[in-house]
Amino acid sequence: MSTALLPPRPASMSAGPAVVDRAIPLTTSTRVFIGRSIRHTLRNVEVLSMAIILPIMLMLMFTYVFGGAIDPGGDYVNYVVPGIILLCAGFGSASTAVDVADDMTNGIIDRFRTMPLRSDGVIVGHVVASLLRNLFATGVVIGVALLVGFRPTAGAIEWLGALGMIALFILAITWLYASIGLAARSAAAASGYGFVLLFLPYLSSAFVPTDTMPQWLQWIADNQPITPIIETIRGLLMGTPIGDHAWWAVGWCLVILIGSAVWGAWLFRRRAARR
Repeated sequence: MSTALLPPRPASMSAGPAVVDRAIPLTTSTRVFIGRSIRHTLRNVEVLSMAIILPIMLMLMFTYVFGGAIDPGGDYVNYVVPGIILLCAGFGSASTAVDVADDMTNGIIDRFRTMPLRSDGVIVGHVVASLLRNLFATGVVIGVALLVGFRPTAGAIEWLGALGMIALFILAITWLYASIGLAARSAAAASGYGFVLLFLPYLSSAFVPTDTMPQWLQWIADNQPITPIIETIRGLLMGTPIGDHAWWAVGWCLVILIGSAVWGAWLFRRRAARR
């Protein structure tokens, strides 16, 4: 009686569960999530429009309605534009909290976790897309400011420094909003928490010099993160004294960025593990 010869069993068919390395490289999965967030941004025209329209409306209001009372010489637009630029970044970044909270509550993260990719890359995608969106919105706001009389004295180097400071601030505040979105239990809650941060520019040197404020409020305005960032941008664009504001501005941005990234990573692991 002959015995049929069977081909040798592949190693992957041996006893026990098969282990197949199907992981997509981190750079590839991150690029996919960035593309996803950019496509969502382009489709959500309302959010992009409001991130541009609201700062422009505020700039026009402060320039033409309040500007004459604040600076009768008509030079107020040169003072207020740096503050409006940061306000623009805040408005644009606030939607990141809502987008992240929505992803964390609609089940899409569970689906990503079944795929051979790093699901935490979805947060990086939101942050990068927000950075690009806000840089575009900032460019539009600066363009409108030039049309209404903004006349910076900056040269090429100063412009590069100002744009670098703006980009660093946008990156830091976007990571903070992303972490708020991870901490919130719903998109509505994320929107409410993020809205509180939009008041910080009003308690700074964005619209009036801090020495015109009451003593107690002046101390708060001088020692919160927004004031040195605004003064650094204002000094680079308009040639006003910067002093040590630049060091404080970069330091604040790095503290917010690193702290938010660490907090966000911890929140993502904690929330994803519960699902």
